[in-house]
Amino acid sequence: SPPGAYGAGLLPLIDSGDWKDKEDLTAVFCRWGNHAYDASGQSSEQEDFLRQRLKKIEVVHQNQDNREHDILDSDDYFQFHGGLHAAIESLRGEAPKTYHGDSSLPDQPKVRTLREEFVRVVRSRVLNPKWIEAMRRHGYKGAFEMAATVDYLFGYDATTDVADAQHYEEIAQRLLLDSEQQKFFRRHNPRALQESIERLLEAADRELWSQPDTNTLHSLRDVHYSLESSLE
Repeated sequence: SPPGAYGAGLLPLIDSGDWKDKEDLTAVFCRWGNHAYDASGQSSEQEDFLRQRLKKIEVVHQNQDNREHDILDSDDYFQFHGGLHAAIESLRGEAPKTYHGDSSLPDQPKVRTLREEFVRVVRSRVLNPKWIEAMRRHGYKGAFEMAATVDYLFGYDATTDVADAQHYEEIAQRLLLDSEQQKFFRRHNPRALQESIERLLEAADRELWSQPDTNTLHSLRDVHYSLESSLE
């Protein structure tokens, strides 16, 4: 990253919606992460060299040494892990093999494909009724965490194509359209619901959410319209 900065530049880019494809994501990833530092701490931009190195990478691995968080509750994961995958795929013309390492139990380390880890997190946490109920107990902040999870899932899919249509459908139905969830969001943080719906509709527009159910899209748009009226 540039001196005094942090991140891979992808979060503000994806939040703005000002991108078209992985080439745009790669341009920002390489522009943001092209600083080389010498022993004295001085930096210089080395984007050509970075791109040359990325073209030779065949495997991407992200290790996690604790279970206090997962790949869908921090933007760092999709920015760095996903961003690296996207940049390599764009520059090589072929997607790298991408893995997630779990060393939370040092004597029993596990390595899963990104796809396996993604599905595991979606099933065990994101769509888990116990987690959803726990977030409801935190009111405004719980609603924010649900919306953040939707954002990070979108970011991972934008960079790595890891999500399927069924994941978007289930999140739409269980997190956003469920009647109890509607009551919760509208009471504690309607803006979070509005932004999450916008993210799913964007996924459909960009065809990340392939062949979405027409009735589901209509329902999402109806809720979004009603929120626009109530929040004005």
